[in-house]
Amino acid sequence: MAKVIVHIDLNAFFVRAEEIKDPSLVGKSVAIGHLGRAGIVSTCSYKAREYGVRSGMPMNKAVQLCPDLIIIHGDYKYYSKLSKNFISYVKRYTPLVEQASVDECYADFTLQIKKCNDPIKFFKDFQEGLYKETKLYCSIGVSITKFLAKMGSDYKKPNGLTFIRKKDIATILYPLAIEDMFGIGKKTSPRLRSINVNTIGDLYYNLVNKDQMTLDILGSFSSVLKDWLEGKGSDEIILEFDPAKSIGASTTLFEDTNEYEIISKTFKELAKEVSSRANESDQVGTTIQIMAKDTMYKAHIKSVTIDEPTNKWEKIYSVAMKLYEKNYSSLVVRAVGVTLQKLIDKKDMVVQMTFFDYEEHIKQSATKMLINELNKKLSKPSLKRLSEVKKNVSK
Repeated sequence: MAKVIVHIDLNAFFVRAEEIKDPSLVGKSVAIGHLGRAGIVSTCSYKAREYGVRSGMPMNKAVQLCPDLIIIHGDYKYYSKLSKNFISYVKRYTPLVEQASVDECYADFTLQIKKCNDPIKFFKDFQEGLYKETKLYCSIGVSITKFLAKMGSDYKKPNGLTFIRKKDIATILYPLAIEDMFGIGKKTSPRLRSINVNTIGDLYYNLVNKDQMTLDILGSFSSVLKDWLEGKGSDEIILEFDPAKSIGASTTLFEDTNEYEIISKTFKELAKEVSSRANESDQVGTTIQIMAKDTMYKAHIKSVTIDEPTNKWEKIYSVAMKLYEKNYSSLVVRAVGVTLQKLIDKKDMVVQMTFFDYEEHIKQSATKMLINELNKKLSKPSLKRLSEVKKNVSK
């Protein structure tokens, strides 16, 4: 029996979060972000989209398209809290949940649907329950692979529910514009249109017939896309790190890029999200890890252990960017992520002093400080406080 893989996508999540705080925003043109030369639209309301406003668009352009646009700076701590509530709700139904970003996840509902007589009602009830509990709307895609489930959740918004069986692929997906194909970025779709690949159906036809121009544009990724469109994609739910030991956040970029400014801004937002969740759980971590997925969806991972436990977003962001600059600055990436690892509760934390802590504690431990400094200058540290010698002797 094929698995039942579900993709759940919160609709215009950041905007909806602001609407929950301020119901007067409902039905208005709203964008999350800020004005200025580097300001971009993080997300926008469906009303704003009617004017052509889109995520990833420069905010100045968005205002030109929609003069009445209400611009709100993101409250990422609040969004993180709602995201946590969302994931907790999904996990009541199944423990097999893979959080793809702050507002979406994949989940394996195979066992739950196997026992269900009416899958449509089951997922409608799921949507209604989520709204009653969190006031969040979601679209759901149900299929046999992660790719098809993702395409299903994108098919109808907001609050849509789409089932894509293997026999439905041609009917549902082939007529869609090539830009609607998950995995085809904004830079690739114009190149495909230039060779008359205008729909997903056109793409599949060319892949099956090994059209050389199509293969030249897509490279080795072409075989992956062909598999996806034949229902052969992955159905594996990748469980994240043990939440007791790490907190992570990742996101898929609006287009494949190696532009420093875009990636830096994304890492900053992710660092704030991770920091918010760590503060909420009153935890700090000593290892910071970054992930960068290239255009072939291969994940590249680097991490570093820092001297002092932290949950400050500034520190997480700074370390993440140093890792990125050292290892992946020339890599064209599709997704990035940040994880704070080796978490400990603040109340259980044993403070490890850094050089900058010495001045603060000098009056309390002048002797220890002096011994430490002297030992640093000796080729073989041998000085100890008398209390330490007595302690060792007593053992």
